[in-house]
Amino acid sequence: MKFPRNARILRGQLDAAPFVSLFFLLVIFLTLASLVYTPGVALKLPAGDRLPGTDRPTVPVAVDASGRFYYANQLIDEARLKARLQNLASAAGEPLVLLVQADQQVNYDTLTRLALLARDAGIYEAWLATLPRPFGPQP
Repeated sequence: MKFPRNARILRGQLDAAPFVSLFFLLVIFLTLASLVYTPGVALKLPAGDRLPGTDRPTVPVAVDASGRFYYANQLIDEARLKARLQNLASAAGEPLVLLVQADQQVNYDTLTRLALLARDAGIYEAWLATLPRPFGPQP
């Protein structure tokens, strides 16, 4: 049996209504996605280029603009942070490095207090985390 082949795909005029409705759905989804809450602490790390790193195990500690400490994505006070750092330093087989993820607005006193707290816990080296500079002309 032979079927007639008279269907012409994309030979007629395109209807704009499906494209417009799809566009508006896309706009609605993108608008709703921007309103979704993302958990965590917003930090603005300073930018830096060609900075050295370390090959030793690190212990990340974040400091927000108001000077609060965060360890393992949890807000922590100084006494508990010191106890955790002491436990990590005693359990590690090699010297640890404190990786400080500090906001740009953190003052020097807070960074010094954190470094002294880590030193008392047995971690003697601290590094400041930075973001790479955006691409563009170098000064």
